[in-house]
Amino acid sequence: MTEAVWIIFAFGLGASMKMLGLPPLIGYLAAGFAISASSQFIGLPAESTAALQHLAHLGVLLLLFTVGLKLKIQSLARPEVIGGGLIHFIISCIIFAPGIFYFMDVSAYTALMLAVALSFSSTVLAAKVLEGKRELRAFHGRVAIGILVIQDLIALLVMSITSGSTPSMWALVVFGIPLLRPVFYKLLDFSGQDELLVLLGLLLALVIGGFGFESVGLSSELGALAFGALLANHPRSPELSKALWSIKEVFLVGFFLQIGIGSLPNSNAIIFALLVTLLLPIKGILFFFILVTFKLRARSAFLTGLSLTNFSEFGLIVASLILPEWLVPLALAVSLSFLISAPLYRAAQPLYEKLSNYLVPFERKGFHPDELPLKLDEEVLIIGMGRTGTAAYLHLEDKGLAMVGIDSDPMKVENLLKEGFNTVFADAEDQMLWQQLEAPNLKYVLLTANDVEAKVIAAHKLRKYGFKGVIISHSSFAEDAAAINAAGANYTHQTFSETGVGLAKHLLKEADKEG
Repeated sequence: MTEAVWIIFAFGLGASMKMLGLPPLIGYLAAGFAISASSQFIGLPAESTAALQHLAHLGVLLLLFTVGLKLKIQSLARPEVIGGGLIHFIISCIIFAPGIFYFMDVSAYTALMLAVALSFSSTVLAAKVLEGKRELRAFHGRVAIGILVIQDLIALLVMSITSGSTPSMWALVVFGIPLLRPVFYKLLDFSGQDELLVLLGLLLALVIGGFGFESVGLSSELGALAFGALLANHPRSPELSKALWSIKEVFLVGFFLQIGIGSLPNSNAIIFALLVTLLLPIKGILFFFILVTFKLRARSAFLTGLSLTNFSEFGLIVASLILPEWLVPLALAVSLSFLISAPLYRAAQPLYEKLSNYLVPFERKGFHPDELPLKLDEEVLIIGMGRTGTAAYLHLEDKGLAMVGIDSDPMKVENLLKEGFNTVFADAEDQMLWQQLEAPNLKYVLLTANDVEAKVIAAHKLRKYGFKGVIISHSSFAEDAAAINAAGANYTHQTFSETGVGLAKHLLKEADKEG
């Protein structure tokens, strides 16, 4: 009965938030408060059960394990990532801690820990909005995820320092774990693509990492992160992360439910949440100025900062261990920040175009190595080097045309270069790319990117900055094709409908042969 009520409330309010275009986890937090408020009417205990607490803990461990899977040293060991993450954390604490201390009438320790919790940005929300717009691999997406990983590591360090637990002598064994990497690599290769892959992830995250580290006096959270990082360089680590994504999300529902059950917000909690939410723009502005200091262009700094302008579920995890009495006020602040951040990032590109004249003057002289102006000598440009783009490239290559492909995923570009493709890293949604593009011989452009908005922006900007050649695109839906054509494309191939027509033509040819 209890679990059924949890599911009903969580699904109902989560679905309601999704219908409004907001993250469902706001609904899960609201479901916890709703269950608490109605507990006496529905006959449930007004407190979290042991089962829910265990489920919540498993969700946190899986979250950290999937964060570890993204923990690639080469992507973190960059000045804008390490510097951006650490400098923002320090300045945020310097800003928030004194204000909380003087205005909230709390101890210096509590003020500092609250400032630490508020300095983090949401890994879950940022990953979801970036993935939803297919920007996880874009330059600003990689910087955002890198900074989030740095913040997660800081959070783990804070939890370890404040836990007060003393590791046993057996804790030294963990230093030998990297020696077992070949064994875990072989297990990952052997596990295939079905349930064995999921079970391997659960084994490493919850059993060997979580329980194993806890049994020697170390943080189970640290163990989950460490084993994720151990597999980060394996080619199948993204596949493992994707396989665990849904399970992790379901378990994390328990974490958000647990916060609300038994702890209804009072007026002080509401006032606190509203006040710190008013300070939310400081986070985004601070990120922008820090990142342009590292020679990121205004667009990249703006998009990265906007994706990080929220409070974090990691702050709630820290608070649950260090300041449990502040968990509800912080949960409200996180929810309010999501209400603002999620819809704001959906309008990020149009918003930047309106503000670009004010933001570009803050850029430093010179360019970040990943954002150099594009100079092309080829006559054919393919935008988006996925399956469609590479197939078009190979076909046109046989015709002797001089071609170049661009893609916003640097790993994909690197792999294609090794395979002999003439490919360059660039983001088609970046208006400065088209403004600074030098391509005197360009005659034809193929728009094969996955994202419709990227194709619309590319077609529009190419025409705006004087390209008179032919633009060909593809699209799954008629309304998207109309938008791409309106932006400047000469022709848009409607993939599904025209594939169906092509199949029908083949059928008729075979029928004619038999006739």
